Amino acid sequence: MKILVLNCGSSSIKYQVFLAEKEGWVVPAKGIIEKIGLKGSFLKHEKLNSEKIIFNEEIIDHKTGIDYILKVLLSEQHGCITSMEEIDAVGHRVVHGGETFSSSVLITNEVINKMEECIDLAPLHNPPNLKGIAAISEVLPNVPQIGVFDTAFHQTMPQYAYLYAVPYSFYTKYGLRRYGFHGTSHRYVSKRACEILNAEYQTQRIITCHLGNGASIAAIKEGKSVDTSMGFTPIEGLMMGTRCGDLDVGAVTFLMDKEMLGTAAASSLFNKQSGMLGVTGISSDMREIENAAENGDTMAILGNAMYAYRVKKYIGSYAAVLGGVDILIFTGGIGENDMGIRAAVCEGLEFLGLQFDKDKNNGLRGKEAIISKENSKLKVLIVPTNEELVIAQDTMKIVEEIKQIKIIT
Repeated sequence: MKILVLNCGSSSIKYQVFLAEKEGWVVPAKGIIEKIGLKGSFLKHEKLNSEKIIFNEEIIDHKTGIDYILKVLLSEQHGCITSMEEIDAVGHRVVHGGETFSSSVLITNEVINKMEECIDLAPLHNPPNLKGIAAISEVLPNVPQIGVFDTAFHQTMPQYAYLYAVPYSFYTKYGLRRYGFHGTSHRYVSKRACEILNAEYQTQRIITCHLGNGASIAAIKEGKSVDTSMGFTPIEGLMMGTRCGDLDVGAVTFLMDKEMLGTAAASSLFNKQSGMLGVTGISSDMREIENAAENGDTMAILGNAMYAYRVKKYIGSYAAVLGGVDILIFTGGIGENDMGIRAAVCEGLEFLGLQFDKDKNNGLRGKEAIISKENSKLKVLIVPTNEELVIAQDTMKIVEEIKQIKIIT
């Protein structure tokens, strides 16, 4: 089975082709289109065992982008399919499924209507996700499409964990609650860590740290998410690249009054001008901040300390929620590659039974590894995330279930 996985952003489309074989999954081709609808749009494509190639092309919208992706995938030199009929299914990353979707689903008109109802909850994300679905429906009308939702994994949170302490009527009227995000990543790395450790997933108390430009932590007990740091929107929780994370609501209204900010300006301030960028004044890129810190920049040093402290604080609170913790996982661009942040986060967690191995941690970037000592009660791992693989797996599972139903009926 060949599956095309799409992740449509507001001005980008990430794609991967997955081929299911007996030995496992193969990715014959993958790439990304950037700057859709903007000057300088391009497609960066990589075929298996070949060098990356960039195609500079005017890509005015998502439909044009998907047409161009399919054209490249069909090309003799750069492609991996000989006809459209080789694509058996398309899996889509969808950011927000609200309370409607607690698992991945076959996309139907009814599902699309429900996704449209969630646009108010994710105005920057769900519309491009829907554009990708519409584009595939036009060019591959008979191919099944599967929606995999970022929020779905966190739908197991208990009500006392996801509700805010505001009038309950706002929840019933507007769906105001904690939803959580990065669910596909948290699901993948938690299961993968248990495979690495040969541990029973349903019995482990796990804390997953997805640390990238956007960052979140999840508490997972008996295979289910019981709490997560992101909330009604992705701004809540950890300090991030440009997002402020947890912030006193009183500070928000204070700044809006003092700086005479409207809601749009305030949203931009806390989503795009805060976090590591706002504190350090250097960048939202942790690599640049690390370089500055190594050269003695005091604001870069402060930013790193704030970042690690907040991650550690959430780990402590989630250890309490779980009644202890068996596995701690680092993933995402920072979690997988920043050995300094990992070390700073783990320092002082000895009370949880952690014996951190600094030698194992040093120099590790983007590789699966156990970075706690062999006799450590708390196991700490680096697990590179693979959300696209989860989307491909869910897509194949649902498509095969549909085939079985058709055979039975």
